[in-house]
Amino acid sequence: MPKITVQYFAILREQRGLSEESLDTTESNPANLYAKLAAQHGFTLPSKSLRVAINDEFASMDQSLKDGDAVTFIAPVAGG
Repeated sequence: MPKITVQYFAILREQRGLSEESLDTTESNPANLYAKLAAQHGFTLPSKSLRVAINDEFASMDQSLKDGDAVTFIAPVAGG
């Protein structure tokens, strides 16, 4: 089972209570991974409002995940 690192920012970090965690997962892409994590942890943001990066490069939610990947879910932020 692939082991990945997941990083959270903004509201996702607040809702999860962590900024980073290592997971063993069978999810094949970030979209499926986020759906699973959202169900487990009660994330309120829909996946369509997120950006994702894999290994520090922006990626699509359907890009394949592999062992050792670092997945970052980036929530929209407001500034002023």
